Amino acid sequence: MTTTTTTSARRQEAQPILRVEDLHVRYGGSHVLQGVSFDVPATGVTALLGRNGVGKTTTLKAVLGLAPRSGGVALAGRDVTRWSVTRTVREGVGYVPEDREVFGGLTVEENLRLVGGDVGVDAPIVGELFPDLVRRRAQKAGTLSGGQQQMVALARVLLRDNRLLLVDEPTKGLAPKLVTEVADVLARVAQTTPILLVEQNLPVVRRIADTVVVLDAGQVVHRGPAEELVSDPDLTRELLGVSMRREARQ
Repeated sequence: MTTTTTTSARRQEAQPILRVEDLHVRYGGSHVLQGVSFDVPATGVTALLGRNGVGKTTTLKAVLGLAPRSGGVALAGRDVTRWSVTRTVREGVGYVPEDREVFGGLTVEENLRLVGGDVGVDAPIVGELFPDLVRRRAQKAGTLSGGQQQMVALARVLLRDNRLLLVDEPTKGLAPKLVTEVADVLARVAQTTPILLVEQNLPVVRRIADTVVVLDAGQVVHRGPAEELVSDPDLTRELLGVSMRREARQ
C-alpha cells in the first residue's frame, strides 16, 4: 500500500459516522435547537445528555428528519440534510424511540416480521441477544413488561443493516435488573455499530458510553470523554442538575 493510500485510509477511519453542524429546529414560536454541533465517532457509544426539555429527543428526530430542521447533517461524510426519513433509514440509520412504539395487538413474532420479513424471531441476532423473545414469540406485545417491549423495539431495529443507531432513553422506567440487561445488549451492539444514545441513567452512561455531548437550552454546552464527566461531581452538578444526580445514586 502506498503512502497516499495509507493516509487516505486513515482519514476514512477517523471520519465520524455522523456530523451535526449548526442544527436548528423550530416548532411554531419555539426555537428548540439553537445551533447544535457535534460529531459521533464511527465506533462506540456517544451519550447525549441534559436536563429534561433541553432538546435531546428533538436532536435525534432532527438527525433522522422527523423534525423540521435547518443546518447540516452528514452521514459518513455525505450531506443528508435534504433526505427523506425513508431514505435515511434505508441508508442505515436505525431509530429506537423513547416510547418503544411496539404494536401491542401483534405478537412478538409479527412485530419483528414487519422488519425481518420471513426471518423475524428466528434471525440469529434475536436468538443471540434476546432469547426471551424467542420463547415469547406468540405473545401479544401489548401484554409484555416494559423491559420486554424495549427488547422488541431493539430487536426490531437490529434486524436491519445499520450504520448508526439512534436510541432514545432505553432504560426509562425499567427495574434495575432490566436496566442491566438493556445496557448489556447496547454494549454488545456498540462493538460493531456506533450508537447515539439519549440516557438519563448515569451508571449506564459510565458503563457503556465513550463520549458525551451535553445540551442545555437547545445548545451544546459540553463535549468530551464520558468518564471525565461522570467522575467529576461538580461538573455533573453544573451540567446535569439535581434530577440527574438522583439517577446516578440508584
